[in-house]
Amino acid sequence: MNLFRQIALIAPTASGKTALSIELAQRYNLNILSLDSLAIYKEIDIASAKPTIKERDGVKHFGIDVIYPNEKFSVATFIKLYQQAKEESIRDKRGLIIVGGTSFYLKTLIDGISPIPKISKNTVEKTLHLLQDSKKAYSFLYNIDSNYMEKIKSTDRYRVEKMLNLYFETNLTPTEYFKENPPQPIIKEPITIYQIVTPREILRERIAIRTQNMLDMGLIDEVKYLIEKYTTSPNPMRAIGVKEVIDYLNGVYNIDELKEKIIINTARLAKRQRTFNRSKFKNSIDMSLEDLRDNISF
Repeated sequence: MNLFRQIALIAPTASGKTALSIELAQRYNLNILSLDSLAIYKEIDIASAKPTIKERDGVKHFGIDVIYPNEKFSVATFIKLYQQAKEESIRDKRGLIIVGGTSFYLKTLIDGISPIPKISKNTVEKTLHLLQDSKKAYSFLYNIDSNYMEKIKSTDRYRVEKMLNLYFETNLTPTEYFKENPPQPIIKEPITIYQIVTPREILRERIAIRTQNMLDMGLIDEVKYLIEKYTTSPNPMRAIGVKEVIDYLNGVYNIDELKEKIIINTARLAKRQRTFNRSKFKNSIDMSLEDLRDNISF
């Protein structure tokens, strides 16, 4: 292989992209990078709908079972995973298929992110002190940079904390800092993006079937185990399929209501994913699952 080859496959949840990606990887000698915000966690197997070891069928995957649920990750984690997947694919003379429902990460790989300075202990302490009053922390940032903070919700603690760290460390407002440090693309080589198009009614049926399969496979027991080991505090415990089971265990829903709630919330997620993909990937090649299976070539 003289040139590194890569493609991306995006689609809403339950569209069949995982199975198709494995089929393509086997056909064209590819590695797979999963861009899924839940599959990255170890021990969250059923709720994430990640492919099992058997389903991966010898295909090398990156981005699956990387960290534990109580460990933090950021976009930078996925950038490192992409760089690792690319390096190993080139070394092994393989192509790479990037696949996942969290296509925000794909957009970030294409557009890049601005480098963030090393945050000192003093800065962290100042930020945490101000964050004791979240409204005050947001107002502080809004007063010094209203244009930038209008893009961030006051309840988005993660991004508010990040901007506070940035300001205290550099003495630059977010707008000033990002103007001086523009993002650099991570993916520099050409990449073709394929998108699975599924009629809404069919996707809803697939979501319902997958939800029942997850329950049959032991979703409730998996969430019980996660609560016992990690409590309900870690971020992935608020993921669809996990948070509903927590409510079920707390007596909020019966089993039928639990199933319906997961289906409804998953369908809403799929709608948001479709909207994002349509608006952010204008040049994607959009086809049905069956047509993509026949038309994607390397």
